[in-house]
Amino acid sequence: MITQKFPSLVCSALLCASGVASSHASAEDTAQTFSSAVQNGDLAINLRYRAENVDRDKLSNDATASTLRTRLSWQSGNYRGFSAMIEMDDVTAIGQDNYNSTTNGQTDYPVVADPLGTEVNQAYLQYGNGTFKATAGRQRIVLDDQRFVGGVAWRQNEQTFDGYRFRYGRDGALRLDYSYIYNVNRIFGEDSEQGNLEGDIQIFRTGYPLTENHKLVFLAVDLQLEHAVDASSRTLALRYSGAFGPVNAQLGYARQTEAGDSGLDYSAPYYLAELDTDFGPVNVRLGYEELGADNGVGFSTPLATLHKFQGFADQFLSTPADGIEDLYLSAAGGLAGGTLSATYHRFSAVETSADWGSEWDLGYSRKLTEQLSATVKYASYRADAYSVDTDKLWLMLTASF
Repeated sequence: MITQKFPSLVCSALLCASGVASSHASAEDTAQTFSSAVQNGDLAINLRYRAENVDRDKLSNDATASTLRTRLSWQSGNYRGFSAMIEMDDVTAIGQDNYNSTTNGQTDYPVVADPLGTEVNQAYLQYGNGTFKATAGRQRIVLDDQRFVGGVAWRQNEQTFDGYRFRYGRDGALRLDYSYIYNVNRIFGEDSEQGNLEGDIQIFRTGYPLTENHKLVFLAVDLQLEHAVDASSRTLALRYSGAFGPVNAQLGYARQTEAGDSGLDYSAPYYLAELDTDFGPVNVRLGYEELGADNGVGFSTPLATLHKFQGFADQFLSTPADGIEDLYLSAAGGLAGGTLSATYHRFSAVETSADWGSEWDLGYSRKLTEQLSATVKYASYRADAYSVDTDKLWLMLTASF
């Protein structure tokens, strides 16, 4: 089903753009230039097939999801700084859907959050002049490592944002980035009660290069949510990244409190410390990440690409009431023309001495041809005081034209 929730502001922006153009050119010149921008647009097709298997204790059935995502994208040429983009996604089951997509009613199976359907993934009008860029409509927003704001592109139905975004600055200098979002199109799709996150959402980011190899980023995320009222929050975050010879460092701190009409009362911290370096052809990374808690409420990042953090098995998509500490060690290097990676996580509570569990993650990706690539991933979570033992395996082929 094609979603009917289409940002009307795109139509308004298109009309506004046409008015601006008309005031600076004759009708004939305008038609020719606009026609050229349309004719010079780029059409792209992306096909992504994925088989996902989930073995989760306490459920008698294993989940097996076999899905194909077909993405059709069109990006116009540039006309007096204006451009437009539209992107459609379709997710189809290949074979039986023996998994809980969160909308298909298959609750006897583990969750694989890849609902079937067709949606407008992106549709926006953009204006840019080199140092300034403004975007209006449904769009992808990915900030830094996506710990606070991301697109959840791993899932077949990507997360996108309805609203306005304004960016100013150049590489190597102060950069300002502000977004006003009125709806988040989540990975669960339009048929799900969890499919949309509506409200007044403001995101402000500024990045400043202290020196050539050292950078400081400030981020503020204010969620004033319409329906999930108690999830309304205000987060202020500071992140440092730098290089000390062969060693790269990442340090982060954030503080989150309730906001808007939330009935909660808390002030929870976030900490990150990470080092990585190369040992010959292998990159080794050691890190510690803490999502704290206060008054029984854990630090949350509902706009993040959560699959990137705290293990591929996705056991901590919601932060436990006692918080979570994640101590991890990873290694990645080239193998047979591709990249092999392995990561070990040890999870524990912040507020108590509870041991949540541990996880191993393995992954291998390789480009097979100019258009075709393959990925294999495996995650094995072993529960202690949180959740249950879970194993996940993914096989994925991606073709781009």
